[in-house]
Amino acid sequence: MGNGRPHPGAVGRRLCIGNRLVSLRVLPDVFRAGNVQRLATFFQQYRNGLRALVPNRENPRVVLLTPGPYNETWFEHAFLARYLGFTLVEGGDLTVRNSRVYLKTLGGLLPVDVIVRRQDDSYCDPLELRGDSMLGVAGLTGAVWAGNVAVANALGSGLLESAAMAAFLPALAKHVLGEELKMPNIATWWCGQDRPRAQVAEHLDHLVIKSASPTRDFAPVFGAQLTAKQRAELMEKINANPSDYAAQEQVSLSTVPVAHKGVLDARHLVLRVFAVASGDSYSVMPGGLARVTSSLDSLVVSMQHGGGSKDAWVLADEPVSSFSLLRRAKGPLPVSRATFDLPSRVADNLYWLGRYLERFETAVRAVRAVLPRLFVESDPSVTAAIYVGTHFLMGGGWLKDEVGEQSIETELLALITDPKSETNLRAGSREILRVARLLRDRISTDAWRVLNQIHTQFNDVAAPEPLRVSRAQDLLDQAVLSLAAFSGLAFEDMTRGHGWRFLDMGRRVERAVQTVQLIRNGLGFDFASTDPELAMVLEIADGTLTYRSRYLNSLQFDLVLDLLLLDEGNPRAVAYQVAKLRKHVDRLPESHPSSGNPREARLALSLLSSVQLAEARELVNLPDLDRFTARMISDLKLLSDTLTRVYFTQQTGHAQ
Repeated sequence: MGNGRPHPGAVGRRLCIGNRLVSLRVLPDVFRAGNVQRLATFFQQYRNGLRALVPNRENPRVVLLTPGPYNETWFEHAFLARYLGFTLVEGGDLTVRNSRVYLKTLGGLLPVDVIVRRQDDSYCDPLELRGDSMLGVAGLTGAVWAGNVAVANALGSGLLESAAMAAFLPALAKHVLGEELKMPNIATWWCGQDRPRAQVAEHLDHLVIKSASPTRDFAPVFGAQLTAKQRAELMEKINANPSDYAAQEQVSLSTVPVAHKGVLDARHLVLRVFAVASGDSYSVMPGGLARVTSSLDSLVVSMQHGGGSKDAWVLADEPVSSFSLLRRAKGPLPVSRATFDLPSRVADNLYWLGRYLERFETAVRAVRAVLPRLFVESDPSVTAAIYVGTHFLMGGGWLKDEVGEQSIETELLALITDPKSETNLRAGSREILRVARLLRDRISTDAWRVLNQIHTQFNDVAAPEPLRVSRAQDLLDQAVLSLAAFSGLAFEDMTRGHGWRFLDMGRRVERAVQTVQLIRNGLGFDFASTDPELAMVLEIADGTLTYRSRYLNSLQFDLVLDLLLLDEGNPRAVAYQVAKLRKHVDRLPESHPSSGNPREARLALSLLSSVQLAEARELVNLPDLDRFTARMISDLKLLSDTLTRVYFTQQTGHAQ
């Protein structure tokens, strides 16, 4: 199994977009005054060229095939898919039936017309190519041969990346086009031929040795930097496998200024330009990818070796017009409000993003409730309230099982930002961002900024001095506000399709689980709960204001249970969560079979019936409360497992 390498041209186009957007944000007035030509027209031609591969359809389905989130350029894949309006897919999102490629969605299989390939061709089909690949689509090669799907870049086009091809370009231009190259070529020799190999050996100290095969890549070797012994060893390797090597003349690179440690410094520059087929001609990007070396001493222009990139501007003689990638269709398109084209993998990630966010928020609220009470004068009732909060955090796996009274403060501060822990809030924020990255093409820019802000808040607090309680409290307050901002964006901005539905179901399942666990760990003791304990539970569950508006300061066990367990009007209550889950499940595509109700619908109905039939005064009896909450936890887990099996098992689900 492999990650697959990014296609160089694809990476360049994505970096061009990213650099240009940064320029527009940082230097909008300079950009406008300089009459910088826009890139949108080029990308319109690029998108139109892909759609033209299916001439018989006005709006063909185009997907961008990526190796997945563990590839170093995955973020750029997501960026390009979002910019061009294509669906970002992994190999597991596609299937081949009767030599036809389909996208697996919640609503069934949707035919795919064009695949924009962003992984090595050898990994694209485990049946015909690499049998150990877990990244490709079984049967893709057959679908291509049958003419049922277009692939760009075509399988096998990686051959053009070979440095050896440059050695034959002058002769190819004469033979194929009957003319000389329009631009001079860097002198290149393929070592697979005897005479060129002899020239390489004679002039090695003036050449750069590169891989002749795109599948056998290695860093360029500069002959001028080698000792006589190293040059002899290199020639031995070349003579042993000559067809694997190509040599190019070492050219002098231009330099440009870059900002480095607060001063301007010089770096070597390489400009990569791009063209896309447009009818019988080509459209050239009015710009390009300007890459710079990591230092003036280095001649290797590579992002993997510490290099950087710049936005290349092409200036016009007059103001340029604003242009949008949105184009008018040739004919009327039917109105579509379909939401079934959600890939199962995306639904899975949205569901678990919701769960992780809710789990994280509950822990943040619990720590925030405990910290201030540590500095109240010694009082048995306050101690009991602290015990409720720490016991709940232990039950959730946030704190270790045994925490001494003297070490509670230390443990809570470590729970927030300790870089050595894999189960604290710092790690939880990283997990949220990890799942969010998988959904980069599905969530809005504002929502992404909020989630990135949560990650930054908990991962950028490392300092020579230890975290202080006052700083920790500010950090927790900021986290609650950021989480509320994301909830507002998700509620107000997301279309009420299955993507939003699975995100909300994840939140509802996890909030119900956390609230039931809070009651079990905070109130399910073998003695009557005191007022401080009830107050602590209400504060963690964000129910203090609602309770006081109804009952003032009179704390009563059964009333707290009613508010947090059985009140369908309280957005924090378990009853509210299961009522929402019932509505969501009823709107899922699998919930309307030809006969009977599916299991997830029956489970959601059973959960709702349980809370609707329960009486708070009866649950005051602790054994009854224990049985009721244990059954709720079990049924919620069963509902989650059922949703995973029915809707997500086409992809590997996240570990709980």
